[in-house]
Amino acid sequence: MTVNNRQLDTWTGDFGREYLQRNEDISEADMGPRTEALRPVLAACAEAPRSILEVGANIGRNLLAMTRLSDAELYAVEPFADAYARMTRLLGTRLAQGVNGPGQTLPFADASIDFVFTSGVLIHVAPEDLPAVTAEIVRVSRRYVWCNEYFAKTSERVHYRGGDDLLFKRDFGAWYLDTYPQLRPVAQGFCWSRTTPFDDTTWWLFEKVG
Repeated sequence: MTVNNRQLDTWTGDFGREYLQRNEDISEADMGPRTEALRPVLAACAEAPRSILEVGANIGRNLLAMTRLSDAELYAVEPFADAYARMTRLLGTRLAQGVNGPGQTLPFADASIDFVFTSGVLIHVAPEDLPAVTAEIVRVSRRYVWCNEYFAKTSERVHYRGGDDLLFKRDFGAWYLDTYPQLRPVAQGFCWSRTTPFDDTTWWLFEKVG
């Protein structure tokens, strides 16, 4: 499968290192509100996930917060080697398996992980790569798919930190529903930047029914 090398080269180079420096807080000031923001998401699952995969996990702060809410086995995919190395150290033995690779090719079997998610990741996937990434997420999920991303009613390319092809807004909930008929909506919400470490993001939780 073809991977957009321009996107990967950007996020796994100096640009990615700068992002890493801006998003490395694991103090209670971050982790406490992050945990509370994730609590209603997991609570909306009729069956508590026994396995959780984050695609684009960066240093693993979301998964670390989930260790406070769940005993599920944790899995992570992260393309940037520097972030991947930090994530494996941060999560330690709680990480059942980590993969240093892109979201377009997930090395997991069909329907093998209960809960698969992205947070602030699909917005950085080029539109031409979005079908491949989300198809892999849906393929690997056994029951739940969650995404937490910037929202726009219509697709937008946003100028982001000096680049024109690094951030893309859209209605990701509608994308999942319109593209994957095996999904049904379970819950949705908003992570306000005043009370959470997320930057005014919208989230959707889906369940696979077919």
